Amino acid sequence: MVKDKNMERQLATIQRIAEVSPIEGADRIEKIRINDWWCVTEKGNFKVDDLCVYFEIDSLLPVSNPAFSFLARGSKPKKMNIDGVEHVGYRLKTIRLRGQVSQGLALPLTSLFPSLEGVDLSSGKMIGDDVTNVLEIVKYEAPVPANLEGKVKGNFPGFIPKTDEERVQNMGEIIKSHIGEKFYVTEKLDGSSMTVYKKDGVLGVCSRNLDLLETEGNTFWGLANRYNLKEKLPEGFAIQGEVVGEGIQQNPLKLTGQEFYAFSLYDINQKAYVSQDSLVTLCQLIGAPLVPMIDSHYVLEKDAQGLLSSFNGIKSHLNPQELAEGVVFRPHAGVEVEIRGRLQRFSFKVISNEYLLGEKDT
Repeated sequence: MVKDKNMERQLATIQRIAEVSPIEGADRIEKIRINDWWCVTEKGNFKVDDLCVYFEIDSLLPVSNPAFSFLARGSKPKKMNIDGVEHVGYRLKTIRLRGQVSQGLALPLTSLFPSLEGVDLSSGKMIGDDVTNVLEIVKYEAPVPANLEGKVKGNFPGFIPKTDEERVQNMGEIIKSHIGEKFYVTEKLDGSSMTVYKKDGVLGVCSRNLDLLETEGNTFWGLANRYNLKEKLPEGFAIQGEVVGEGIQQNPLKLTGQEFYAFSLYDINQKAYVSQDSLVTLCQLIGAPLVPMIDSHYVLEKDAQGLLSSFNGIKSHLNPQELAEGVVFRPHAGVEVEIRGRLQRFSFKVISNEYLLGEKDT
């Protein structure tokens, strides 16, 4: 087992088709289930137990790979620059086809991907294996505004976990094993991740992927200074949260100004997240708000599909006129579990499909 707290999202994995079902009124397409993801495919492409390469939503599929050329018919290529390298590809989004929500893309394992041929699949041990890097898949992220980009000090520090919970669709069996336990359920805000840490007396301010220099006009540093974190953040801790508001991710909640909402506090020396009560205490000390609490004593009684249904189309606590992106679950008992072969804090997010279907393209 590998313990990698800064793991990147596994966008392309080898999976087995769990279910094949018809779509009412559709002659040429049907729906298939991979874990708890449903996606639409042409009839006859797969049968139950077939292997596939499954690409999750938010994948940027390279135009250079002929396996994805069929996507050119209905998708305009997107461009991203990552560490000075330009990536051009087709973005996978949540869509609705003949009334069926379709998330992701499943393609035959070897016939389209020669780089995966010759691998012994007879034992089934490859199920869940990550092939994101092998197939040159990257996560699509909208262009970062200048006020957030700032000047780079370095990469995101390796001694702090990045903020990216696993989606509920990949957590089916783990969730079932925690039925009956109590969870904190908070609103998932669609903004820009921010981490502020103090180590060896030096304050650091980070975006999702970068450690930033303090520069005039940078939103992240402006918020850190608003709450005087140079003085108030304890040594050896990192506070993490979401920045939302004007100029950020098209401001889907139509908020005025910009604000930082905290959701985690990490003890750098102990290499562990601290309790919710400790986070609340620190936020009271510095005067910063927490992400909205939906339910502080939620007893888990539903599986992944039940949770997706329960939290689909909910309204935001920050602006009840707008849809919330979703919710995040964290157990009262802070535990680590093995997720996709890696030991990490047990938490997961349930993203509203109605919210995803209403997203504007960027």
